[in-house]
Amino acid sequence: MARYTGPKTKISRIFGEPILGNGKYLDKNSNPPGQHGASRKRKSLGEYAIQLKEKQKAKYTYGVLERQFRKTFEEAARLKGVTGENLIKLLEARLDNTVYRMGIAASRPAARQLVSHKHIMVNDVVVNIPSFQLKPGDVITVAGKSKESESFKALMRPKNPKIGWVDFNENSLSGTFVTYPERENVPENIKEQLIVELYSK
Repeated sequence: MARYTGPKTKISRIFGEPILGNGKYLDKNSNPPGQHGASRKRKSLGEYAIQLKEKQKAKYTYGVLERQFRKTFEEAARLKGVTGENLIKLLEARLDNTVYRMGIAASRPAARQLVSHKHIMVNDVVVNIPSFQLKPGDVITVAGKSKESESFKALMRPKNPKIGWVDFNENSLSGTFVTYPERENVPENIKEQLIVELYSK
């Protein structure tokens, strides 16, 4: 299975929230995709379906496929603390997600592309693995000639001031993964406990 490259609004309509975009089209049509739209009678979801949907939402949000997501969950389960919160922390510590959080890229797919194309360095070493796990204190910088590229600078956006677990200097185009975030500070609307319950079956 390849990474999803289809219509983002379709995925947003499935979950009823803009997990892959700005959600401007949800105002026009917030019904789930499918024939007959709002007139279609839809069954209420069972427990398993609700848990599965929550896992799918997390996978689409962070751009992770099933095998990698499962490995991340297993790593979260081995760590001390609450497994669901550990899962979110590990997803947030991915290199592509951190590049996005810093504002270097406007979206996670764009951040993943920058990493894959060797535009990003970690501790002065080029890293082209989007799933690379950062540790507190790791320094992320834009590599070499990319700093001078106007097209590269056009992709950037202001860093969200609420994202306090990463630091970024726009002048030097470098930042630091300060610490793992606390769950209440991560804005994504994911009920991670449902994912834990799903994998615990």
